[in-house]
Amino acid sequence: MRYLVIYEKSPTGWNAYSPDLPGLTAEGNTLDEVKELIRKAMELYLDGMRRQGDPIPKPSATTEYIKVDRHA
Repeated sequence: MRYLVIYEKSPTGWNAYSPDLPGLTAEGNTLDEVKELIRKAMELYLDGMRRQGDPIPKPSATTEYIKVDRHA
């Protein structure tokens, strides 16, 4: 499955989370590091859900860039 992941720059590095997987976050010093960490965290998160017999959430989040008039 493919889940949307949001990456945000912070004063000390990078943060990542997936809106479809509540409570799942990752922090890293670089964007590459946080990408690897969030992928591993997602695998563990979903594996834990499977082991507990919980339903796996279907990806539902989406993203879009919206152009805003700079004079608004």
